Amino acid sequence: MWVLTLYRSTIGKKAIMAVTGLMLVIFVIGHMAGNLQVFIGAPKMNAYAAFLKGLGELLWLARLILFVALVLHVLMAWQLTRIKQRARPVDYTMRDPQVSTVASRTMRWGGVLLLVFIVFHLLHFTTGTVFPAASTPDALYPAWSHTDVYGNIISAFRTPWVVAFYVVAMLFLMLHLFHGAWSSVRTLGLSKPSSQPLHRRVATIMAVVVWLGFSIIPIAVFLGAIR
Repeated sequence: MWVLTLYRSTIGKKAIMAVTGLMLVIFVIGHMAGNLQVFIGAPKMNAYAAFLKGLGELLWLARLILFVALVLHVLMAWQLTRIKQRARPVDYTMRDPQVSTVASRTMRWGGVLLLVFIVFHLLHFTTGTVFPAASTPDALYPAWSHTDVYGNIISAFRTPWVVAFYVVAMLFLMLHLFHGAWSSVRTLGLSKPSSQPLHRRVATIMAVVVWLGFSIIPIAVFLGAIR
């Protein structure tokens, strides 16, 4: 019963959101590191993709854990937003943020955009359902492939709107990580209160590195630095 009581409480929901958020942060960093192997070349990138697929049941277990973490993270965010709205049904007539950041003020809609991006990303690279190159064949990489992940990356990011969408989504991911990772650690009591709450060096470095690591790939492909 204590688990149910904790889940129903605001503190419990924030704790669940914090734990699942940190799980997703770890995945994002690992995913970025894996994707950056595209700069080494096609053999390395395709070997990395083949290694992941070769994990079999372990890969599906990891996907299941990530899916549950994502669902719980989104659910807790929605429930906490509803609780906040019920507590103050009439909004402030004028807002004058003193300590909040752009990242914290865009968490809600930025999270919605990232959720849309995740769905698109899965349909784009995991299943090839909405792969743009399928309608505009490339001479070297004509269509989405189950085995040639490197070719999928090159072909996909030659489409301007795809590059633009990925870059914008990564900008919001940077903002989400900057505030989310910091607040998750604070929620779980893993860091001490600071007299300068806006000085978040570790969160800033991590968010910028992740943004740069993900954004540089579509930009490099589009500019012809990766072929």
